[in-house]
Amino acid sequence: MRSLLLALSALPLLTAQNNTADQWSQPFPPHKIVGNLYYVGSSELASFLIVTPDGDILINSDFERTVPVIRAAVEKLGFKFSDIKILLGSHAHGDHMEGDFLVKELTGAKVMAMEQDVPALRKMTPGNKPHPIDQVLHDGDEVKLGGTTLVAHLTAGHTKGCTTWTMKAREGDKTYDVVILGSVNVNPGYVLVGNKDYPTIADDYIHSFQVLKGLHCDIMLGAHGSFYNMKEKYANLGKGPNPFLVDNATYLAYVSDREKAFYKTLNEQKQAAAK
Repeated sequence: MRSLLLALSALPLLTAQNNTADQWSQPFPPHKIVGNLYYVGSSELASFLIVTPDGDILINSDFERTVPVIRAAVEKLGFKFSDIKILLGSHAHGDHMEGDFLVKELTGAKVMAMEQDVPALRKMTPGNKPHPIDQVLHDGDEVKLGGTTLVAHLTAGHTKGCTTWTMKAREGDKTYDVVILGSVNVNPGYVLVGNKDYPTIADDYIHSFQVLKGLHCDIMLGAHGSFYNMKEKYANLGKGPNPFLVDNATYLAYVSDREKAFYKTLNEQKQAAAK
C-alpha cells in the first residue's frame, strides 16, 4: 500500500513533466541562421545543424520525443537526417540530451560529451536504454568535420559539464564568430552555498562568466531559443539585415545580466545560511 501511495503521489509531478516536454517539443519552422548553420529545434528547445561536405553535426537531441520534430525540420530544409555524423550537446539535462540514443540509433552519429557531464548522462536512460558516449571531450577540445571547427568551452555551474560551443560561419566574403551558450542560469532549487553534491558550483559559475566574457560574438545562440529571442528574430528574417547578427556589446550585456542574477541568488543564499 505504501509503495502504491508513493507512486500515486508522483503522478502530478510526472504529469507536469510530460506536459512541459510536450509543450516544449512543439514544432517550429526550421531556418538558416548564417552560412552552414541552421536551426532545427522545437518551439523552445534549440537544436542546431551544421552542414558540411563530409556530413553534418547536430547540437542537442533534446527530449527523446523531440527527435522526430528535429528530423522533420532537417528534412524540411532539404537535408538528410542520416547525414548527421556527429552529435554534441549543451549540458546533461533531459531537455537537451535525452534523445541521444535515438539520434544515434537513427543516424549512427558519433556521440561526444564533456567529461564532467558523463556521470549525469550515464543516468539518463529513457526506456532503460543506455546513454551512448563515443568520445569524451575536455575543455578547449576541437570537433572538426568538413572544414568546420567547433570549440568546446567548459562553462560549468548549470551542470558540471555545461558546454558553450563556438565556431566561425562564413557567408559571402564575411566570417562571423558564433557563440552557442550552454546556460549560465541558476534554476529554481539550485543550491549555491553548502552544496554537498557539487561543492564547487558557485566557483564554477564565476569562472564560466569569465570565460564567456573572453569570447567575441557576432551571432549569439543558446540551448533555449528564449536565450536569444529566437522567435522575434525569426519573424524578422528576410525583412532587412540578418536579425541573428548582434554586436559584441549586446552579447556581453546578456552575460552581465545573467551574472547579476547569479550573484543575487548567491548573496541571498549566503545570508540565509548565516542566520
